[in-house]
Amino acid sequence: MTAPEAEHLGIIWRSIDELCSSFEPEDWNAETDLPGWNVKDVVAHLCGSESFFMGRPLPEHDPGERDHVKNELGSVNEVAVDFRRSHSAQEVLDEFRAVTEERLIEISGWTEADLQVDAWTPVGPGTMRDLLATRVVDSWTHEQDIRRGAGRPGHLDGPVPVFVTERLMLAMPYVIGKRAAASDGSIVSFEVGDPPVVIRTVGVEGGRAHPIETSASDPDVWFGIDVETFCCLTCGRWTPEQARARGRLELRGDAVLGERVLDEINVML
Repeated sequence: MTAPEAEHLGIIWRSIDELCSSFEPEDWNAETDLPGWNVKDVVAHLCGSESFFMGRPLPEHDPGERDHVKNELGSVNEVAVDFRRSHSAQEVLDEFRAVTEERLIEISGWTEADLQVDAWTPVGPGTMRDLLATRVVDSWTHEQDIRRGAGRPGHLDGPVPVFVTERLMLAMPYVIGKRAAASDGSIVSFEVGDPPVVIRTVGVEGGRAHPIETSASDPDVWFGIDVETFCCLTCGRWTPEQARARGRLELRGDAVLGERVLDEINVML
């Protein structure tokens, strides 16, 4: 049986292929929420990422100094992207199709034992299943980067966006307890989607934040937010101010704690 994470990746990659197949030159050149990257660069990044996870070496290429590159991982990503900047949009799309088709054949055949093998992931040590889950989050997030850049909204409903939201929600206890330093007894609730598709509550006890199984009737902080905005905030695409300007964020309760959570909610590298 194919792992759900592999099925999700297949859905995302087919959605990107269908979307990009309709692009005109101006769509490929459209800027995205990622500094220094246009739509073609984002597709090139996906090519480079999946090539890397299939064991292919990075191109021997020096992109030079780039103001938008902030860390070592960003430097590695920029090598793969800048190497493909001389390629046409069609060449990048053709490579994306070939790489993702090969990768999907590979991961669709993984057994449960394969999925439990230890693996490096961008968020730390884990298993191959964890690695696939991070690829789902990354690929769907980049699909949305492409869609916003080209002005083609879509794929905000269904199992993949819910999966991504739930994965990002796993970081909220760390955000609330460690980064925002919520005091003992604090309860923070999120309702994502309208109607909500993901509802999570986090409580702080003994200096540690943890998920609470049942929703609190009167939390200290309540966030009402749509899927796209939650993902844009947690993945560093939008600031809280940008989300508010779009009318896409509602905060009730303790405004001071709520603002601290929003200030620290970006969990993307």
